[in-house]
Amino acid sequence: MRSRRSCLAVPGSNPRFLEKAQGLPADEVFLDLEDSVAPLAKEGARKNIVAALREGDWSGKTRVVRVNDLGTQWTYRDVIEVVEGAGEFLDCLMLPKVEDPTQVVWLDTLLTQIEKANGLEVGGIGIEAQIENARGLVNVDAIAGSSRRLETLVFGPADFMASINMRTLVVGEQPPGYTEGDAYHYILMRILMAARTHDLQAIDGPYLAIKDLDGYRRVAGRAAALGFDGKWVLHPTQVEAANEVFSPSQEDYDRAELILDAYEYYTTVEKRGAVMLGDEMIDEASRKMALVVAAKGRAASLGRTTAFTPPTA
Repeated sequence: MRSRRSCLAVPGSNPRFLEKAQGLPADEVFLDLEDSVAPLAKEGARKNIVAALREGDWSGKTRVVRVNDLGTQWTYRDVIEVVEGAGEFLDCLMLPKVEDPTQVVWLDTLLTQIEKANGLEVGGIGIEAQIENARGLVNVDAIAGSSRRLETLVFGPADFMASINMRTLVVGEQPPGYTEGDAYHYILMRILMAARTHDLQAIDGPYLAIKDLDGYRRVAGRAAALGFDGKWVLHPTQVEAANEVFSPSQEDYDRAELILDAYEYYTTVEKRGAVMLGDEMIDEASRKMALVVAAKGRAASLGRTTAFTPPTA
């Protein structure tokens, strides 16, 4: 899977931001045609995005374009113009406000037609589906299984909060008066379960108070603790925080690699399935947990600082 610890939103209508984003250490950059672009600027934004994809240096980044939602008049032209203009430089399209699987199927079908007509690899462009309202959450299992192109499910908190009449104007924080637990726990877990059932990544949405880095870290830490793979960033100052929060600590990464080495040794050389590693018993379940942490550490380019030493006879 692609690394998506930090997913940077960039308005397609702003050429200066499109250029600046290329030098930022975000894992993913999505060039936006939806909410951050005014209606009268959308046609020009398409041209900006095609030019930025073709001419820019996006090395090391997952390149995504968010099209408009299917309730608008812009979506089909978004897809056609962007993919015909820069499909070979595009990794994924993000479809917002997905409510049922037929919407993803529509995008999959259109992408296949454009790829065939333009000599692109069929299936080469992935899809990210945003869950942004109650209907989308209720149908999230079917959405997650709707297309082989799907790579991620993305939580869109602002529209979601509006769709359920949540009484707050602050995106990402607990609603005023809610003092018991986490108002978003069910939503996040529901998306996460659907994603993991279909081997997809799960991405948390934005935190709009961009100057409150402590708040961003706290909310990102909640999603990371549950198992989410990354979070949106709206400002360059949030990128480093996201990359850090969604990467394992050096200590945890070293421990995970140690468990994998030890388990491999004990199961193949000594042919034992459950053994002690220091003060902890490890077994097959331990190996699976360690694989998750090790994979995240490797994706974050962490290096090992410890090594497993087999016991002497």
